[in-house]
Amino acid sequence: MVRGKEFPSEGDLVVGTVREVQNFGAFINLDEYPGKEGFLHIAEVSTGWVKRIRDHVREQQRVVAKVLQVDQGRGHVDLSIKRVNDHQKREKIQEWKNEQKAEKLLEIAAQRTKKTADEAWEEFGAKLAETYGSLYSAFETAAGDEDALAGDSFKGAWVKVVNEVARENITVPFVDVKGYVELECARPDGIRHIRSALNEAAQASDFEDVEIQVKYLGAPHYLIKVRAPDYKVAEAQLEKAANAAVKSIKKHGGTGEFKKELKELKEVTH
Repeated sequence: MVRGKEFPSEGDLVVGTVREVQNFGAFINLDEYPGKEGFLHIAEVSTGWVKRIRDHVREQQRVVAKVLQVDQGRGHVDLSIKRVNDHQKREKIQEWKNEQKAEKLLEIAAQRTKKTADEAWEEFGAKLAETYGSLYSAFETAAGDEDALAGDSFKGAWVKVVNEVARENITVPFVDVKGYVELECARPDGIRHIRSALNEAAQASDFEDVEIQVKYLGAPHYLIKVRAPDYKVAEAQLEKAANAAVKSIKKHGGTGEFKKELKELKEVTH
């Protein structure tokens, strides 16, 4: 279902289910546009001459078609499947499956915020889809970086819920987590020891596919950001990096502490 659009646009790729096949063409229900159907003329079934249309399409078959023309007044949509290549088919089917999943995730988020799916769409779903290109992309972004939505100025109790639902249901190639260390050293060469401690943190990774970044926020606060294949690894590497920095600074007479969040720096870190 494509929320907010009653009809597809010319040039769009759509997913449909063949409802009826006639000698001259086929009628196709548009799966993303409930209640709408398109017509596939026999000339748009395959390149070359088509002797028997049923050799190419059959009832209940799911197809990916290109929209040739739309007449909203008549509710008429002309389709072609011969103008869609295999790569486009695979991409469109995956996109369609992703959006179906996103709709289910929106329903879960709606339940947890005590709203209907339509209310959730109106309150935050539509804006998420607009900002990230699709609803699924929004959930995928939230799954990979729990601070992404807040960083893009989204606010409200629903943000935490969307993050939770995304992390529970979407596996992304990489995820980002962050934490903070407070490091202080009163010795004359304290700055050098703090830099050394931060370098220890940046070099703490046990894995080639884990990236650790350290950023100065304002003494004595330093941000540690970890990118890893999954949350379990990311959280473990974050703690390891922070502990390495704290251990290093204490060895040189300084003080250090690891914190998962610094509320007073929220404006700066987003």
